[in-house]
Amino acid sequence: MNSVPFWRRKRLNQMTREEWESLCDGCGKCCLHKLEDMDTGEIAMTDVACGYLDLTTCRCTDYPNRQQNVPDCVKLTQKNLPTLRWLPDTCAYRLIHQGNDLPSWHYLVCGDREEVHRAGQSVRGKSISENEVVDLERHVTDWLNDAGGDWIYVPNQKDGG
Repeated sequence: MNSVPFWRRKRLNQMTREEWESLCDGCGKCCLHKLEDMDTGEIAMTDVACGYLDLTTCRCTDYPNRQQNVPDCVKLTQKNLPTLRWLPDTCAYRLIHQGNDLPSWHYLVCGDREEVHRAGQSVRGKSISENEVVDLERHVTDWLNDAGGDWIYVPNQKDGG
């Protein structure tokens, strides 16, 4: 048996579906609404999460049906991965694509799914549901990016009320 973990010995396009899916660290950052600066094209994250994100577990409550539930929800693929500028620097898919290793708090490394939260790398305790929000611009957060600018909504998840 090979003692080198699959993410260190395989390219993304060589991974099984189970291996690909297991790379998600459960941070929930990709489920936050994004805004784009009209002048610069810069993407800003908000602290507003998709209504299907469980804010405690940071997991989608209906992952198999996410595309039907939220038509603008982006399904991460090997093809679109390089084009998704809003993926956080800590995203395992981005890290592996760039030839980097997983962080020590990733559960595949440490064996504990709660470590991402203890390490402060998830949206747990830092986000609110879109069901509670009227004005996304008031929710641009600087814990993921620099705030400021004239922002427009980037529709990759459904717009909250």
